[in-house]
Parts: sequence; structure tokens; C-alpha cells
Amino acid sequence: MDDESLWDRHAGWWQREFTDGADPEYEEQILPLVERYLTGARRVLDVGCGEGQVARRAAALGADVVGLDPTASQVLVAHERGGGPLYGRAAAEALPCRSGAFDAVVMCLVIEHLDPFEPALHEVARVLAPGGRFLLLLNHPLLQAPGSGWVDDHILEEQYWRVGPYLPDHTTVEEVAVGVNLPFMHRPLSRYVHVMGAVGLLIDDMAEPAPPPGFLAEAWEYREAATIPRLMLIRARRAA
Repeated sequence: MDDESLWDRHAGWWQREFTDGADPEYEEQILPLVERYLTGARRVLDVGCGEGQVARRAAALGADVVGLDPTASQVLVAHERGGGPLYGRAAAEALPCRSGAFDAVVMCLVIEHLDPFEPALHEVARVLAPGGRFLLLLNHPLLQAPGSGWVDDHILEEQYWRVGPYLPDHTTVEEVAVGVNLPFMHRPLSRYVHVMGAVGLLIDDMAEPAPPPGFLAEAWEYREAATIPRLMLIRARRAA
């Protein structure tokens, strides 16, 4: 099964578990970060928009927003939920937009599912106007590397966060829910930074927020690791 068919198959699960107020990590952290970093943008593109919750938040700020996603069932629900953005089907590596059309592009928890990812960053740089901002949200490349996790060592009487193999590129298929298996591509942060620099996306800010209270209240297994970020946000500007 190809990635597009896989996401079509599990779109209902995603919409039910992570959208429309269901997920505290989105509600308490991701969407507020999007709002903070997109404030003032006038023309926004949401790449990999899913059912549109990030695009709707950007539209609520007063921006003209376009949301693009390759998954038909996600785009259908995005249309149904409305909220202001225009939606269409497109892959991240072939955006049907003119060059320099947007002053902000957001890609939220998408790049880990793209292989290769380089064409998508080339397209982001192409559709951004000079000086436009790119907002990339991804699972923390270091602290959420495959095999990372909290260790409560009763032999050594130590507690610590184990970091899994960080430098090698690695693809895992994770069972994120019963019957829901999705591929994730791990890469070291330098892989993204080098490509962004090469296409003229120059990093000017970054955030590594602590897990929000609502997530910790539900994820009992993570409470001891409350000082370990799950998310990384990178903001870059398109060079002139």
C-alpha cells in the first residue's frame, strides 16, 4: 500500500483522535504556536493540511489561506469543515502555485512522512516571496529519535531519557493505535538545515516547548519526562 492510500485508510482515525478539539497537544501547544508565529501573515500556504485545523487557525488571524494535501478523504473533510481557507489536492513536492505567491508557508508534522523530503523544501522556497517566512513543526529530531524513551533503571537506581540512534537516517513503521501503522522517517537535524540553507531558507528562530499539561495528564508514561520536548519548531525566512 502506498503512502497516499495508507493515509486515506486512516484519515478517519486521525480526524477523530487529533482534530476538532480532541487532542490536547494540538489544542494547547501546536495551534497556539502556529498562531504566534503566523501573526501578521497575509497569504498563507499550509502544506500537508490534512482536514484543515492549522489552515483554519491561520485564516482566523485574517490571512488568505490555501491548504493542500494529497489525501482525498482529508481534503473532503477540510471542505466540509470550512473556516475560510481554500483547499485542494496536491503533493508537497509538486505545489500547484505560482512562484512567490505566499508570504508564509507552514508544514506541520508532515516532513517526517516525506521520502525524499528535499523536493518539498525546494517547492516551499519557490512559492515563498522574498522575505517570506517558513514555519516547520516536526517531532524533535534528537530527543524523539527511534528508540528514545524514559528509563527507570531499578538496578542502577537511575532515571534518565535514553536517546536512540540519532545520526543515521532511519525509517520505522509505528503502531500508533490498534491497527494503525504509519511510516516515520528519522533524520538528523543537520539534514534539514543543509537543504534549507541551499534553497535560501535561512533559520532565524526555533522553539523546543515542554509537553503541555493536557498531554501529560493523558500520557501517564511521559510524566516523569516532562522536561523533554516532543516537538521542535523552526522558523526560516526566504532570502531575497
